[in-house]
Amino acid sequence: MAFDLSAIQPSNQLRPPRIVLLGVEKIGKTTFAACSDAPIILPIKGEEGCDDPGIQARATVAPVCNTLEDVTGWLYALYSQQHEHRTVVLDSASALEPVIWQHVCQAAKVDSIEKVGGGYAKGYTESANVWRTITQALDALRNDRGMASILIGHVKVKRHDDPIDGSYDTYQFDVHDKVSALLFRWADVIWFAKSKAVVRKEDAGFGKESKRAVDVAAGERFLYTQKRASHPGGGRGVYGRLPYELPLSWEAAMDAVAAASV
Repeated sequence: MAFDLSAIQPSNQLRPPRIVLLGVEKIGKTTFAACSDAPIILPIKGEEGCDDPGIQARATVAPVCNTLEDVTGWLYALYSQQHEHRTVVLDSASALEPVIWQHVCQAAKVDSIEKVGGGYAKGYTESANVWRTITQALDALRNDRGMASILIGHVKVKRHDDPIDGSYDTYQFDVHDKVSALLFRWADVIWFAKSKAVVRKEDAGFGKESKRAVDVAAGERFLYTQKRASHPGGGRGVYGRLPYELPLSWEAAMDAVAAASV
């Protein structure tokens, strides 16, 4: 193989993004993804959001994927067949995790992910290997078919103990830690969707206080592009230069990407 430095040409063209989209329940993650560029949504068993007529009007929705073979089969069809889709959406990664666990357990002939390989978290490692093959398939769609990817994920609240800043609650990707680490490394951009609220203390009587979350944005929903102590976020390249807070709108997000690309 000849190595010729003069053959390397700089490129300012953005490649199709690999997006991990996280958010609280019923915030509009699937609707956001349905407004992306010519999307096809692969709904995973247990997800009901794709039944919404507004989503089906904006995106092609595949039949529900009940098994890992359903997911990989659709990804291969997108790679091998002619079509006009430019974005593939997995809805959701959180729902896909138990489907992958079931596949791993069946292959190992055990009834629990904890028993795979005799235990010691080997089942979670094997599941992460399956996730790696999925990201490789998504990369093949990106490299050879010019397709972007959106992995939708739910979140859970977990206590984080920081030796410097103390303990606090934070939103985390609702998949196993091995998988969240793998997908965060793979993604070009991690976005977090949430409404905006403040916590107000109220007198509950008898010298006690109660706390109540109050929506301060009249139902408006937001996309957060950078990591904070309370939630994930971030991006590489142009996606790391976006404003911290945007409206939860695909158009607003793409306008911000275009502005940051200048």
